[in-house]
Amino acid sequence: MNEKYLLDTDIIIDLIKNKYGLKSKVENVGLVNCYISEITLAELYFGAFYSSSIKKHRKEPVEIAKSFNVIPISEAIELFGKEKARLARDGNIIADLDLFIATTSIVYGCILVTGNEKHHKRVADIRIENWRKPEFNPFI
Repeated sequence: MNEKYLLDTDIIIDLIKNKYGLKSKVENVGLVNCYISEITLAELYFGAFYSSSIKKHRKEPVEIAKSFNVIPISEAIELFGKEKARLARDGNIIADLDLFIATTSIVYGCILVTGNEKHHKRVADIRIENWRKPEFNPFI
C-alpha cells in the first residue's frame, strides 16, 4: 500500500520555486499520493495578494489546486480543538492554521511533509517527513 502525503505550505512554496528536487520526489511517490489542505490554498492566496507581484503569483494557487488533491479541514475540526486545548495546557501553542494542517494530516492518515519539524512534532500522533533533507529525499 502506498503512503499518503499531506504537503505543508512551505513544501508547496519550495515546489513552486523548484527547490530541493521536490518535483522528482513528488513524481517518485506518485502525484496521486500527494495532497494539500484547503489551508495551504488560503495561505498561497494570502502570499499572492500580499506580494508586490500579485498578477504573477495569483495563478499559483489555481495551478496547485489543479495538480493536487485538496483535502477539506472539516473532518479535522474536533481533533483540532482537542489538540489545541492539550497544547495550550502544556504551554506549547501552535498557530491555528499550522495546527489545522497537522490535524488534517492525522485524520486522513497522511504523513505530513514539512520543513517545520520542530513546530509540528508537538502534535500528538503525527507522522512527519522533511523532504528538504536527504534521508527523505534522494533527489536533493
